[in-house]
Amino acid sequence: MVTRTAGETASKTTLETGSFERFASICAILAGIGSLLYGIAFVVLKNGMLSSLFLMLGGLLSTVVLTAVYRRVRTVNESASLWMLLLGIAGAFGALLHGGYDLANAINAPNVSAAIMNLPSAVDPRGLLTFGVTGIAVIILAWLIGSGGQLPRVMSYWGYLLGVLLVILYLGRLIILNPQNPLIAVDALLCGFVLNPVWYIALGWALWRGWGKR
Repeated sequence: MVTRTAGETASKTTLETGSFERFASICAILAGIGSLLYGIAFVVLKNGMLSSLFLMLGGLLSTVVLTAVYRRVRTVNESASLWMLLLGIAGAFGALLHGGYDLANAINAPNVSAAIMNLPSAVDPRGLLTFGVTGIAVIILAWLIGSGGQLPRVMSYWGYLLGVLLVILYLGRLIILNPQNPLIAVDALLCGFVLNPVWYIALGWALWRGWGKR
């Protein structure tokens, strides 16, 4: 029977964590690039199939990033970190399912009226999970980053801005509804083309460099 000492177990755990963080850093950078491509496909190209695909991929990739980030910030506040992870995963799966729903309709458009097609997604109405819940998770993560030193502190301010704008974007889509309204349009452009891509790429850079590892 082979037994490991406490030092060997700790070393193995550290190695596994480092490998996963490298993988998560790549996923974060890809998520940032995917967020930008989603914005281009949705706003510029107006291609439903591509935008749905990038939304799905972004949701899937973000689950890896959230898991790695949770391991970093849980020492700051275990309960708040777990809450952030649960909300973040819910938002990620909301984006994944919403993207999958739109992709299915883009590939094989159902034979229904335009009024029915314009109904909110049953799994993510008006972006409740993709924008609203995800925004709250980002705000919590921003607070955890600001309270500890596991990630660059400047990301805390960026996270607060992104999180608040995501929540406002959800409320705008819920109440105002018209995507051409300046409040929704400007918010969506800022989040999709600047804040969200930079947020994920910065997370990827910090994880790759091993920022704040103890």
